[in-house]
This record gives sequence, C-alpha cells and structure tokens, in this order.
Amino acid sequence: MAEVLKSNKELEGQVAVVTGAARGIGAAIAEKLAAMGALVILTARDQAALDGVRAKIERAGGSATVAVCDLTDEAAIQKLGETVHTQTGRCDVLVNCAGVATAGTPLHELAPHDWDAMMDVNLKAPYLLIRTFAPLMIAGKYGHIVNISSLAGKNSLPNGAAYSASKWALNGLTYSVAEELRQYNIRVSVVAPGSVNTHFGGVDASAEKAARKIQPADVARVVAMLVTQEPQSFVSEVLLRPTMKP
Repeated sequence: MAEVLKSNKELEGQVAVVTGAARGIGAAIAEKLAAMGALVILTARDQAALDGVRAKIERAGGSATVAVCDLTDEAAIQKLGETVHTQTGRCDVLVNCAGVATAGTPLHELAPHDWDAMMDVNLKAPYLLIRTFAPLMIAGKYGHIVNISSLAGKNSLPNGAAYSASKWALNGLTYSVAEELRQYNIRVSVVAPGSVNTHFGGVDASAEKAARKIQPADVARVVAMLVTQEPQSFVSEVLLRPTMKP
C-alpha cells in the first residue's frame, strides 16, 4: 500500500462525496481523503455531527463542506447532485458508506418497515447516488465509486437476513456497474469489512475486544488505496477481516 500512496496530496484538486460521513467509517474516510488533498462533501442527516467532522478536517489543513441529505429521499439526492455540480462542476470520488441495520431478529419476525429502511439506505441510496454522480464522472472521463459493503454480504447472517440480503445485493450492483462504467475510465469497487469498532453494531464493554476489531481508519486506508490505483490496475473487491476474531 505504501507504494501506491506516493503522496499525501495525490487527490489535490479532486472532489469526493462521502455518505454516512457524520461518524465512524464514513468520517474516517472523509478525513483521509481530505488529508490527501480532496475537497470532501460530507453527507448525512446529522448537521451537528457533520459540522464536527468538517471542523476536524479544517483544523488538520483539509477542505470540506457539509451537505445535509436524507438518503431515503430521491429529491434530496437529486438536489445534492445539483449543488455539487453548481459549486464544483465535478465529482471524482463517490463513497457510499451510509448504512443501517436491524439485527437480532429472525426474518419472519422482522417488521416490513425495518426491511424497507435497510433496503432504502443500503441499496437504493447507492443506486440513486450513482445515477446522480456517474454523469459528472463520465463527462470528466474519470472517477472512482467505492461502495462500503460487509462480510455479511458474503456469508450467512442468522437473525440478520435482511441486512445480509441488502449487502449481497450491493455487491452484485457493484460488480455490474463496474462493467458498465469501465469504458469511461471509472472504477467501481466494493469494500467488505468484518467487525468494525464503531457504534454501528453496539459499543463493546471491553476495551481489549474493541481494539481487536477492525478500526475505521483501517477501512479508510483501503479506500485511499482504491482511489489512487495506477491507471492500468483495477481492484474490484476488498474483503477486510480482523487479524484476531473479537
């Protein structure tokens, strides 16, 4: 990875849109891309949390703007695209990181609204965002789209079937869209981490157990590698596992 990341400003002049940027993996990815020189558009629903991430990026010398957006609202995503187009005229990197999960419930007991929520955020939102930003990348003949999936999209997840299904579907979407867009010099990749030390799956009481999990910065480093690949290479999928099981 050190050979790929030749400079910490390799993304100078580029624009990156990161969803789920208010905390956890999304915030870590946004901070990493900003440190590499990109102007990062921070997107989520929590204005205060996004402002905090932006302030942290700016204190470190990076550039970021906040764009509050409800990813379950198609019109809001369209407005986000129009705003980015008007303000920057480009989108070089799109990271679909926002996700929701309802775990611990067998499928036959899962409420339909919980199913819909997971499919809307984990699957439909990436589709809408790609639909919104791919034309900007096509116009620029360059781009990277990175979808943050999960090892639950590779393995069975008892009592988490709907979440698993949304991530399996996201993987299939990624592989297919990659074939559609590669002719325009746009690479579409998926990162599927295992247990990550965030509030997403609940806070661990044991600091030792939390430390054994993948850290958000680990995922951010993978994304940094993906968006700085050499022109002739294309990493389509990364499975990221903790060295020791938590």
